[in-house]
Amino acid sequence: MAKEEITGATPATRKQGAEQVEYPAATLPAMAEKDAFAVAKAEGTVVDSLMAEMERELAAAGGLRKSFFDLEFKDPRHFTWVIVAFASMGGLLSGLDQSLISGANLYLPKDLGLNTRQNSLVNSAMPLGAVGGALILGPCNESVGRRWSIVISTILYTIGAALEAGSINYGMIIAARVILGLGVGLEGGTVPVYVAETVERKVRGNLVSLYQFNIALGEVLGYAVAAMFLRVPGNWRYILGSSLVFSTIMFFGMLFLPESPRFLMHKGRTLDAYKVWKRIRGTESQESREEFFVMKVSVLDEQQTVAEGSKNKAFPWMDFFTVPRARRALIYANIMILLGQLTGVNAIMYYMSVLMSQIGFDNEQANYMSLVGGGSLLLGTIPAIFLMEKFGRRFWANAMLPGCFLGLVVIGVSYQIPIATNLQGAEACYLIGLILYMGFFGCYACLTWVVPSEVYPTYLRSYGMTSSDALLFLASFVVTYNFSAMQEAMRPEGLMLGFYGGIAVIGWVYQILFMPETKDKTLEEIDLLFQRPTRELVAENVKNTTQALGNFFKGRWGSKKEKVENVA
Repeated sequence: MAKEEITGATPATRKQGAEQVEYPAATLPAMAEKDAFAVAKAEGTVVDSLMAEMERELAAAGGLRKSFFDLEFKDPRHFTWVIVAFASMGGLLSGLDQSLISGANLYLPKDLGLNTRQNSLVNSAMPLGAVGGALILGPCNESVGRRWSIVISTILYTIGAALEAGSINYGMIIAARVILGLGVGLEGGTVPVYVAETVERKVRGNLVSLYQFNIALGEVLGYAVAAMFLRVPGNWRYILGSSLVFSTIMFFGMLFLPESPRFLMHKGRTLDAYKVWKRIRGTESQESREEFFVMKVSVLDEQQTVAEGSKNKAFPWMDFFTVPRARRALIYANIMILLGQLTGVNAIMYYMSVLMSQIGFDNEQANYMSLVGGGSLLLGTIPAIFLMEKFGRRFWANAMLPGCFLGLVVIGVSYQIPIATNLQGAEACYLIGLILYMGFFGCYACLTWVVPSEVYPTYLRSYGMTSSDALLFLASFVVTYNFSAMQEAMRPEGLMLGFYGGIAVIGWVYQILFMPETKDKTLEEIDLLFQRPTRELVAENVKNTTQALGNFFKGRWGSKKEKVENVA
C-alpha cells in the first residue's frame, strides 16, 4: 500500500490497512503513535525488517564504538534507574533554588543594605530570569538537543549560585539571581521532555510525575538547608551557594548520559538514534524493537502534521490568533497557568520565613517553621500523582481550588488575632491555614503542567508550551516583586484573603463554566472538543453541574463513575 493511502486514511481504515500489509523498511509511512503500535503488533515482520536494516547500517558504519563518556550496562534496563536519578536531581535542583531565598531573606537585606523594594527585586529576579530561560527553551532544544540544553542549564545554575554566594552589592546579587533563573527556566522545560523521550513507555508517565514531585521535595530541602546554616557567620551566603553541590553533580552526570534518541530521529540522524537505543534500551526484547519502530514512524507523522497543519505557513504561531480552535486552547491553558500563580503560592514560598517572623516567630524559629509550609506542599503532590488520572482534570481542579481559598481565609483570620495577648492562638491559626493552603495547592499545581501539554494542537505544541512556560514565570515575577508593596498597601489580611482569595473564587467560577474535561481523550478527541463554540461548552458544563448538585442534595448518588463525570 502506498504511503499516502495510510497517512491520508481515517484511524479506522489505517488500522484495517495495518493488518493487511508489510512496509519495506526504507519506505515506512508516517503514522500516529496508536496506529503505529497497531501495525507493530499485527505485522511483526515490519519491525524485524527495520531492525535488520539498522543492524546492516550499523555494521557498515564500523559498529557500536565506545568513548570514555559512553556509559553502558550489561542490562540496558539499568539505564532507566540512572535517568530516574538525574531526573530526580533536576527536580530537586529546580525546587531547591526556588526556596533557598526564603531563609536568606532574614539576613541578606541587612548585610547588603537593601531597602524593601530592592529586596523585592532580589526575590523576583529569579522568576524574571526564568522567563528568559523559557523563551530560549525551544531554540536551544532544537539547536543543541535535550542533553546539552540540560548541561547548559547546570552551568547557569552553577554560575548563578557562585555569584549569589559571593555577592558584595545590590547589582551583583540581581545579576546572580537572573542567571540562576535562566537555568531554572531552561532546565524545567527540558528535563521532563528528556525523560519522556528516553525511558520505557510503560513508566514514562510515572517518571514525569516523579519530576514534579521532586520539585516539591527540593523546595522542602531548601528550607532544611537554610535551617542548617542558621548559626554560621555569613549564613545567607552558604544558604544560596549550597545548590552548587547539586548542579556540579548533575553537570558531570549529564556528560555520561546520551542524547534523546527521539531528538536524534527528529533531526534525521536515524543511525545515531539506533546506537543510543541499543545502549539504553537494547534490541533483544520485542517490546523494545516495537517501540523503536513506533518512534521512527510517529516522528515522521509529527513532522508531516507540522508541515500540513498550519494555516499560516510562514508564521504558524499566528494560528493562535486566526484559528478559533487554537485560540481557545491558548486562552484556556494560560488562564490555568495564571490561576496557579495569581493565588500567591510563589510569593508565599519565597517570603515564607518573613511571613513566619511577622506572625510572632523569631528568626531561627521562622526558618524551622518554614518546613511546615514546604512539607505541606510536598505531601499535597502525592494524591495528585496517584488520583488525578482517576478523577479527571475538571473534578480535580474544582475540588482543590476551594481548599486553597479556605486556607487563605484561615491565614487572613490569623492576622486578626492580637499577637501581644494571644501569640499561640495567632501562630496556630496561621499554621493551620498555611497547611491547608499549601496542601491543596500541591494537589492543584500539577494541573498547570498537565493541561497545557494536552490541549494545544500538535503542530503548535512547542509554541504553546513556550508561551505557557514564559507566562508562568512572568506571573511569578509580578506576584513576587509586588508582594511587599501589596502587603503594605492592603495589609497582610487584605492581600491573603482579599486579593489571593478573590482570585481563587473568580478562578473557581471560571473553571465551573469554561473548563472542559480532557481525561482519557485522544488528541483527535481533544481537537474536536476545542473546535466546539465556547457557548456550547458553557451550556454543557452548567447542565452537568446543576444535575450533579441536584443529585447530591436529593441523595441520588449514582455510580462512582457517573458522579465523577458529572461533578462540576
